[in-house]
Amino acid sequence: MHGSRSQVEALITGIKQGAAALSSPADILVLPTFVHLTQAHALLTNTTILLGAQNLYLGTQGAFTGEIAGPMLVDAGCQYVLVGHSERRTLFHEDLTLVAQKFKAAVECGLKPILCIGETKDERERGETVKIISDQLQSVIHLAGIEAFQHAVIAYEPVWAIGTGLTATPDQAQEVHAFIRLLISQNHVDLAKTIRILYGGSMKPDNAASLLAMPDIDGGLIGGASLEANSFLKICAEVPT
Repeated sequence: MHGSRSQVEALITGIKQGAAALSSPADILVLPTFVHLTQAHALLTNTTILLGAQNLYLGTQGAFTGEIAGPMLVDAGCQYVLVGHSERRTLFHEDLTLVAQKFKAAVECGLKPILCIGETKDERERGETVKIISDQLQSVIHLAGIEAFQHAVIAYEPVWAIGTGLTATPDQAQEVHAFIRLLISQNHVDLAKTIRILYGGSMKPDNAASLLAMPDIDGGLIGGASLEANSFLKICAEVPT
């Protein structure tokens, strides 16, 4: 929940200009607030930078005041949408069933969901990381089917490492990413080889290279470091060739 029209214009203009000079093969996606989607879409015309939204609701339309349906996002130019972000799960109490329903709704209207999964500090300290990740992923597979993941991305968010001062080491992040890929392979071997699994635990310019060097980390879901163009572009530049 950041930004104004002037800030959005400055940020996206800066990213556009910097992206044109990047030598890395990074695919870049921006996920502005709902009220800035139309502006962002216009600014991204004739670029390779993709557009997505931060959330959606179920169905195509209806009496759900304040909510946004997937087809509305498509109409606004979105190709992607976040589903199950840790803040949606913790602050807005989105449970496993609702997240799975949102994932399925996104796929059905032609959006590519970025499914966010991850454990809290308390869950990690209790040794529940594997169970939490498995429950969050399997609930979506059960409702939407594994084939739906051919049009999806997964983002691992260690909630305990976001804005807490704690940091997941590259090896810790890799361990969970490898487990996620294993879960996918148990349902669809070929898909596990190609699905993108992003890391969303406070990736910054100073740790991006070491995280992105891990074999099962395919990119980043960037938070605070994406609010300034140069910072974000430095992360993009670390994507290995």
